[in-house]
Parts: sequence; C-alpha cells; structure tokens
Amino acid sequence: MGQYKTPGVYIVEKSAFPNSVVEVATAVPAFVGYTEKASNKGKPLLNKAWRISSMSEFNSFFGGPPKAQYEIKDFDAASGDEADFSSNDAEYALKLQGSRYFLYHSMMLFFQNGGGACYIVSVGNYEQPIDKTKLVDNGINALLKEQEPTMVVIPDAMSLAQADCIALQQAALSHCGQVMKNRFAILDIYDGYKEAQDSGCIVNFRNDLGVNSLDFAAAYYPWLNTSIVQSSDLSFKNISNLDKLQAVLKAELDSSQLDAKKQKEIADKIAEIGVTPKTDKMSSDEDLHKILGVVCPVYNSILDHIKLKLNLLPPSAAMAGVYTMVDNSRGVWKAPANVSLNAVVSPAVEITHEQQEDLNVTVAGKSINAIRTFIGEGTLVWGARTLDGNSLDWRYVNVRRTMIMLEESIKLAAKASVFEPNVSTTWVTIKSMISNFLTSVWKRGGLAGASPEDAFGVFVGLGETMTPQDILDGMLRVTVLVALSRPAEFIEITFQQQMQKS
Repeated sequence: MGQYKTPGVYIVEKSAFPNSVVEVATAVPAFVGYTEKASNKGKPLLNKAWRISSMSEFNSFFGGPPKAQYEIKDFDAASGDEADFSSNDAEYALKLQGSRYFLYHSMMLFFQNGGGACYIVSVGNYEQPIDKTKLVDNGINALLKEQEPTMVVIPDAMSLAQADCIALQQAALSHCGQVMKNRFAILDIYDGYKEAQDSGCIVNFRNDLGVNSLDFAAAYYPWLNTSIVQSSDLSFKNISNLDKLQAVLKAELDSSQLDAKKQKEIADKIAEIGVTPKTDKMSSDEDLHKILGVVCPVYNSILDHIKLKLNLLPPSAAMAGVYTMVDNSRGVWKAPANVSLNAVVSPAVEITHEQQEDLNVTVAGKSINAIRTFIGEGTLVWGARTLDGNSLDWRYVNVRRTMIMLEESIKLAAKASVFEPNVSTTWVTIKSMISNFLTSVWKRGGLAGASPEDAFGVFVGLGETMTPQDILDGMLRVTVLVALSRPAEFIEITFQQQMQKS
C-alpha cells in the first residue's frame, strides 16, 4: 500500500485466496520418425516439434502413408526366408524393398487406442533411409525446447540395425531420465515379432540396453497383428517386380479349368499390369485391380500376405494411446494395464503364464510388459512395470508417471515465489498451496491413505527444512512426502475347508 499524499477516496483490492497448483498434462506423447512431407502451408516443419490432435491434422501437415513395395521371389529354404504363398505347386516369398517406415501406421494405431494431443518431429521423408543420427540429433534433441511432451515414442527405431536401435533407445532414456527428468519413454523390443526363446530378442535387449535411467521407461512385448491397413489400401502397385507377378498369375491361369476364350480374356487383363499410359480399350489401374481380384485368387492371396506384413506393428504407439486413455478416464495414478487394445487382431507371439514369469520378474531387473490374449476378453496389456523392475521405489509405470506429474505441477506453481522474501509468510503460502493441491489429488484416489495426513506431508521452515545459513544463501527448501498408490499386481485368494455346521 503506497503512502497517500492527496486527499480522496482510494480503492484497495486484497487477494482472498492463495495461489493454486495447476496440474500439468500427463499424456502428451512426442513421436519421432519419417513422414511423406513436413510443411504447414509452405512453411517447413522438418526437424521441428509440431502439435497435432487428430489423424486428419497429421495427414494435412505430414502427408500420407509410405508406398511400401514388395518383391516376389522364388522361395529358397537355404536363404532363411519363409514362404509367404504358393501357386501351382511353387512357393514364393515376399521381400520388402527399401526401409519400413512405421510412423504413419503407428499414428493410426495411437488414435485408435484413445490417443489425443501429441507432438510430431519429422526428420526426413520416405525417399531417405532411416538414420539413427537424424533421429537423435534432429528428432529427440528437437524436443529439448518443448515443455509439454511427457512421453517419447520412436517406432521407426525398429527399422534400424540392432546396434543402432539400442543406441537410439539409450539416447531416448538419457533424454527422459537425465536431461529432462520429466518424460517417460515407451520402448519396443527389436525383432519383437519373433519367439523370444528362438530369436533371443529379450536377452539381447536386456544385455545391450545398459542400466541408466531405467525407471523412466517401459518396454512391451510382443509386436501386434493389427487391422490398420485394409485390403482397399493395396493393389499391384505394391509389387516392385510386376513381370514376376504376371508370370505367377499366368502360370495359375494356365493350370485352371477355364475355357480358352475365358483364359484369353483374363490373360489380356494380366498383360495390362504395369502398362502406362492406358489406351481407351484398356482398364484403368483401379478397375484392373478389381478385375484381377475377382478372376485371380492367387492375386488376392499375394495382397493378403502383404497386408499381414504391413499390419505387423510395434506396440509402443498403441501403448501411448492406452496411457492417454487411462489418464483421461481414471488418472495418471491408475496402472495402464488390464486394458484391451483396439484395432489389434492378436499378439504376434502367444505368451503363456509360465513364459511371462521371466518377462515380469528377472534377476536383471529389466521387466518387460507382456501383451497377451485371453479367451473371451481379446488382447490385453498384462503388465505395468518400468524397466527398473527391481526398484521398490520406481517399479511401476504409474508410480513414476504420477511422481513426474506432481513434481512438474508443484515446480511450475512454485515459480511465483521466486525472489519473494524468505520469511514465514512465504513459507505458509507455499505450504498451503502444495497441501491444497495434494489434497485434491488424494480425494481423486491418486494418493494412498485413509486421511490427507496419511497420504502426504509438506514441511518448510527455519529449523525444519532450512538452517540460518540456507536463508543467507537464498535457499528456500521444501520437503514433500507422498504415499503413492501401487497396483495390486498379485492377488492371492486363500481357500480352506471348514467343518460342517449343520
């Protein structure tokens, strides 16, 4: 209140309520990868974190799906490839040409499973090979300037060489746990579509990842067979060697029981594959695709196998969607598990109860969360552990993410007190502000305890958290104790017989 020098009437407004803590967002993932384009009405978005909230926005700013092409090859058992389809007693394999870009279809999977607002960092287009250095330097590091993202997801890491993939995942762990300290990485298992015992994918992941910042990440196994890519999205344009396709279809046609006239009509259509430009008498590419689908069963079989391959996706994006959905419906303190996955047909590998024992609890401490199928329930997320599975403090995903939310919310609110006098008035203000916030979290089930006193404690003051020297040094120390709720991971029901009473 200033000193009055002129006679008159003066209005003084006095604040009746203390400052409050605003809860920060908890489910804003950042996706790093390759897209068709990266522009906003001509303004380049390459290597920049850009916020979107729907798949239509992704298409507008970053373009459509990659044009995956597969080569039809004669199956050779010695090559180690698997036969994808057979025709006329001959077996063939489908081999992807170029890199597999996972980001676009992973984004579709993210939104299908409850995803919302997120950030996209495009580090290149589909004409460029997937590069670990770009994903780190231009992708992860671009997130350093952003405050809102709370998760980091990099599906395209699965297309790198194994050593580069692990190095990229280590960079993501360092970014989340050592640099920012307020983000959570969702990791995929390299070769996670293979059986763990046969391929050694779990052992390799645990051995190579290291031990740094494991409590700031979770990993999920296996990959998912999804329904993201539809049959209508594919045609003969997804086959690189059309001459081989024509030969396969012609061989199938020659062995059919059709009359000569019908065979010639179909042979003429097969000859049109890949011919450009079309004459007036020839079918358009779309019409030709439909005709071949009707008259050539092996053509449909080839496209079906391509669809299966494209629908095999790593689970990290789906889990980012699950985190978002659970956070919005129950709260960040609810473990993101025992939740069904949308647009998922089945896990790529069926996991038994016994097989999950080694995934969930291991001497190495690097717990891997299983995705399993249960009869009558579909595909469920059946694990909620961080990679730091041996830590009693940070064993569970929801515990780590809840603590991040509490720390960031209180940190931002406490900025209002920077440079305020380090006296009891300021201490009381800070204590009441934090206590009110934690009480609201406790009422919603975010903290364990029968009363607020059991759930948390806030301590600040001279002789309590500070010494006279601390005050001289300009240090205001606040201690916050919280009892976080942990999931009932193991439920034991004991049965015992009792004597007959009547």
